[in-house]
This record gives sequence, structure tokens and C-alpha cells, in this order.
Amino acid sequence: MLSESFRACSFVATGALSAAGQEPEKTIKALTPEALLAQFQINAAGPALVLKHALPLIPRDRRCVFAALSARVGSIGDNQIGGWHSYRAAKSALNQLVHGAAIELARTHKHAICVALHPGTVATPFTAKYAGRHSTVQPGEAAANLVAVMDNLTPAQSGGFFDYSGKDIQW
Repeated sequence: MLSESFRACSFVATGALSAAGQEPEKTIKALTPEALLAQFQINAAGPALVLKHALPLIPRDRRCVFAALSARVGSIGDNQIGGWHSYRAAKSALNQLVHGAAIELARTHKHAICVALHPGTVATPFTAKYAGRHSTVQPGEAAANLVAVMDNLTPAQSGGFFDYSGKDIQW
């Protein structure tokens, strides 16, 4: 059962690793405007517009969490291998949109929490070809992990980027 503090929340779980008929790019030479635009539409603009329209529903007098599904590869500081340029850039843009919105939200909603969350690599038929050396978690476990993180966040953490265990991810 969810705690009372968690009940008021929104979670945007949209996203796509492949878009416009293209797999993630292995090199900048493979970048296309179509794939880049599609990634931004799905992974950045979509969640940002959900937040825009959810603002009137966020209570001002009690705790509320708005979380968007991001990805560790959206971290600029954690990028050690390059590649996946469109997806990485779109998730980085999402992280910036969430961070900026959290600053604005804090002005009028003192108890609100607005964050980006990384679920880990979720075991699905789609991710099987990308998992490689990464450990995977089943979808139900990934969801439970994110719920636990959301349940334990405080307003002081609003604007942050966290993994499935609640640890900060560098921008």
C-alpha cells in the first residue's frame, strides 16, 4: 500500500529509444534531423507538455510529486562512451526542463517535488539487444523501485535527477 504522502503525484513514463525508424546512433556521423527531432518530441517535449498541463492539478497545500522517466545516458557528466546522440540529447533536455520547472514550481507550491528518474535497465524484449553487460530488472520491480524513490523524496530534492535507488545522478 502506498503511503499517504505518495498518493498525490503524477508520473510520466513515456519515452522511446528508437524513433523515426532509426536505432540509436553509434556515431555522430549517423545523426539525422528526423531522428533528432523525433527523439525530442517523444522524450523531452511530450513530458514537458504533460507537466505544463498538470500544473493546475498540483496542490499548493500538501506534498505532491511530479516525476518524468529519464535515463542515465541523459547525464552529460556520466557520458563516457558517446553514441546514442539523439536519445542522450533528448533526455538531457528533459532533465533541464524538469529542473527549470521545479525552480518555478517551488515559488508557488512549497510542498511540490518535480524530478527526473532513471529506472535502470528494465528487462523487456526491446531492451534485450541493448542490455549488454548491464544488469536488468523486471518491469514490476522497476516500477516498485521508482515508487519507493518517489515516496521518500522531500521538497528539498525537487529539481533533481535520481536513479532507481534514490541516488543522485550527475547532470
